[in-house]
Amino acid sequence: MTSTDSLQPTAPAGTETWGARHAHDPTVVRDDDGTYYMFSTDSVANSRDIPAGVHVRTSPDLLEWTYRGTALDGVPAPAFEWSGANGLWAPEVVRWPAAAGEARWHLYYSASTFGSSTSAIGLAVADSPAGPWTDRGLVVRTLAGRDLQNAIDAAVTFDRHGDPWLTYGSFFGGIHTLRLDAVTGFALHDGDLGTCIARRHADVDRAVEGAFLQYREADDQYVLFISYDSLFSTYNVRVAVADEITGPYRDANGTHLTDLDAAPHTAGTKVLGSYRFDGDTAWLAPGHNSILTVPAPGAGTAEDQFMVHHVRFAEDPSEHMVQLRRVFTTAGGWPVVSPQPYAGPERETLGRQEGIGGTWRVLRFAPESTEPVEALPVTVHDDGGVSSSGEPRRVRLTIAGSGLDAQLDAVVFGSWDWSRGRAALSFSGIDQHGVVYSGTQGA
Repeated sequence: MTSTDSLQPTAPAGTETWGARHAHDPTVVRDDDGTYYMFSTDSVANSRDIPAGVHVRTSPDLLEWTYRGTALDGVPAPAFEWSGANGLWAPEVVRWPAAAGEARWHLYYSASTFGSSTSAIGLAVADSPAGPWTDRGLVVRTLAGRDLQNAIDAAVTFDRHGDPWLTYGSFFGGIHTLRLDAVTGFALHDGDLGTCIARRHADVDRAVEGAFLQYREADDQYVLFISYDSLFSTYNVRVAVADEITGPYRDANGTHLTDLDAAPHTAGTKVLGSYRFDGDTAWLAPGHNSILTVPAPGAGTAEDQFMVHHVRFAEDPSEHMVQLRRVFTTAGGWPVVSPQPYAGPERETLGRQEGIGGTWRVLRFAPESTEPVEALPVTVHDDGGVSSSGEPRRVRLTIAGSGLDAQLDAVVFGSWDWSRGRAALSFSGIDQHGVVYSGTQGA
């Protein structure tokens, strides 16, 4: 395992029990030896004893996480002088194509104070996710009263030509993307604040943030994941696609994410919101996601994709944690995510073929609703007697019952049914109106 000795201060007492709790705005990367590193916001409720500097956890399997300390020793001086930040937010970590083919890592961090757009995104570099990380200074700066943009929530994308772009923004003027210098990792044009690719109306407090932009080579398209509404209670994840990295980004109904004339709740295809199965834990306000792409188990070139996001406990919204969910693409080209948090390949593999038809518990992620969705019993009719042991399969589904009547472009896959403690089939799909449904098999 790669050494984590380079990480900053020793983990404080009590952090050994955290696991995936107390992590906010997460991103996960995989080192060459297979170790996973999670980087997250310096966020712990009711504690002044936890150091600032981007929190770091490691895992061998994406299931068990160990807090390791911080990537940096506090807030770097230039970031503090500009923003007055007491901690670092929303880190983005990416493997950078360094000179001479040597692997090098870039960490883009955010420095701000709550509700202010006097903010900055800085850059630190290292030869390993374990560090040591060296601060290089500020990449983007915004000033309240001068700029419409808000320089937090960075995400890096390499476009179809291999050129890097920085996507960022929170509330205020919306989400922007700008070209980076492929060598330095700073803005290609000094002072460039980028092109607006998503925004929301003042009637909803301009509530859009936490963007992650992905180039999908198979379709030669760009996929934008963003979070709407309040991170404390009503967060939800939306998706849109574009043919060019600077947009326009359109949802499944063709609405552009910069269109302020559209009803605020309609823009963006909602793929995940608050929900509950079987009276079990109600997961509240999932959002600020990144996408992790890793080799699939076994030989070959197949890859698995995971949505990495934080979520709150409805019983105590001050408590939050990280969840990972498998991401799939329907036959029609729309990303959908599992209704069940990831539990590992062993748990998610069914021991036998199961017919897809029958009674399922289904969530409908209505774009206009901010309330937690209760899973309802629904009859599922498949496209012709299909059965599955859990390998992802694109299907056409018809569902009926509990007022949830729809025809879906869907993906069926294996999952772990957390409320019932067993392996089960799940699906996620989208109807002709651009509404996403997700469900797990069983009455």
